[in-house]
Amino acid sequence: MKISCVVPAFNEEKLLHRTLAAIKQSSKAFESMGWAFELIVCDNNSTDRTSSVAGEAGAIVVFEPINQIGRARNCGAAAATGDWLVFVDADSQPSHGLFEDVARQISSGRVVGGGSTVRFDRSEPLFAVWVLGWNFLSRACRWAAGSFIYCEASAFKSVGGFSLDLYASEELDLSKRLKRLGRQHGKKFVILRRHPLTTSARKIDLYSGAEIRRFLGLFLRRPKGTLKDPEACHIWYDGRR
Repeated sequence: MKISCVVPAFNEEKLLHRTLAAIKQSSKAFESMGWAFELIVCDNNSTDRTSSVAGEAGAIVVFEPINQIGRARNCGAAAATGDWLVFVDADSQPSHGLFEDVARQISSGRVVGGGSTVRFDRSEPLFAVWVLGWNFLSRACRWAAGSFIYCEASAFKSVGGFSLDLYASEELDLSKRLKRLGRQHGKKFVILRRHPLTTSARKIDLYSGAEIRRFLGLFLRRPKGTLKDPEACHIWYDGRR
């Protein structure tokens, strides 16, 4: 068995080293089972030292010139040689316990993939409310948060990977297609909850309430069009760090 961890990264020199260190430490959960492990970073056309930070950490570095999270993840997956893929965002830190739970699900042979509940790296009342709401939806609807997705490599290829039409919510689209494929083969899509993924709350610091409300307003008026418009989804693509 081999696990490929894919990290998409656009201008992530500030946080990437912390993420890669956490992944390498937590990967011992796979190695303790005798499984092989590789770490791949897709530099999504960064203008900072993202690629250098990844290389210095010992990651395999690939390059995707078009700024789009789905393309970056697909590019990393294309370079992967593992039986299973684990996608982790560059501002998130998976724990050893979370990787142990992933290994347990893989070993069961009953899952096609899944995700994890999340928690922010800061504790504030507003963040707590948002996290509770998202984690409830994630588990109830079996939607994986984009910051952490695991799936069988053959299943990922079978459903065509991440949609290139979407600039946001591409993880929900992938979750739906993997669930559909899983049902055809008697397998589940499992959201793990014992060890939530720690992810950054930086967007709340970097973007004003007006900017976030503008995106939500656009989404409510024309959801499909907004998710396919990189300008409308600028809070993911303007490189503000």
